[in-house]
Amino acid sequence: MPLLVTLLPVYCTAHSRRLKRTTPASRVSSTAMAAANGDASHGANGGIQIQSKEMKTAIHSNDSPKTLLKSESLHEYMLNTMVYPRENEFMRELRLITSEHTYGFMSSPPEEGQLLSLLLKLTGAKNTIEVGVFTGCSVLATALAIPDDGKVVAIDVSREYFDLGLPVIKKAGVAHKVDFREGAAMPILDNLLANEENEGKFDFAFVDADKGNYGEYHERLLRLVRAGGVLAYDNTLWGGSVALEDDSVLEEFDQDIRRSIVAFNAKIAGDPRVEAVQLPVSDGITLCRRLV
Repeated sequence: MPLLVTLLPVYCTAHSRRLKRTTPASRVSSTAMAAANGDASHGANGGIQIQSKEMKTAIHSNDSPKTLLKSESLHEYMLNTMVYPRENEFMRELRLITSEHTYGFMSSPPEEGQLLSLLLKLTGAKNTIEVGVFTGCSVLATALAIPDDGKVVAIDVSREYFDLGLPVIKKAGVAHKVDFREGAAMPILDNLLANEENEGKFDFAFVDADKGNYGEYHERLLRLVRAGGVLAYDNTLWGGSVALEDDSVLEEFDQDIRRSIVAFNAKIAGDPRVEAVQLPVSDGITLCRRLV
């Protein structure tokens, strides 16, 4: 059965990894970002409202959940009702380990892992690729969802963070399904394409890597994923900032990501090779079904 391609929240080039590592963990986060025109103040719904152009607001940090929901209580309700009660014990263990990390906000939240697991089972995916690994939360979700003889090719520029999660993956009994490949994603994907047997061999792709290269990843993955297969891209709403004006007050890092995501969203919206839907789950997920 064809392979599944998964790309999730870690940046997969040395440049992007450097940017993440040098971004302070105490960055102020805006969960709403609906009107980025100033100082952040808490609204009645628990979201953050922007009031003055003198303050730059970072979009993601450990100080706030990675969700587009404006109501913190609604997010907690969803987690406590549908997510945490059904969470695999090993997924919970790895989530808690990751949450203690300085860059824990880079990880996929549990509701996204739950969605990924369901998508993998619905598509009958067997062999997968994940570009952007971090501590391996999405890798573990994938490995638990695919058959025992399935594979997830996990790509990341460094295995430093992945090694934090590897003991949990081993404890879960699914390490044999994980093929970790260290290095920049583009050359690794090109090497896969160099083998003609890999074209159309994958069932599913989940992407959470260098946002500036999403368009290039898309072109390669369309050749690797079979017709009818699914490509999923993470962070495609980037905290809601994609709806802001070009001169909105954002940190330079977030503004660069915002521009890249806006361009990528436009590319997917006009791509006749895929059937696409954008979901406001977590930080925004775009699902593409390959048509040809």
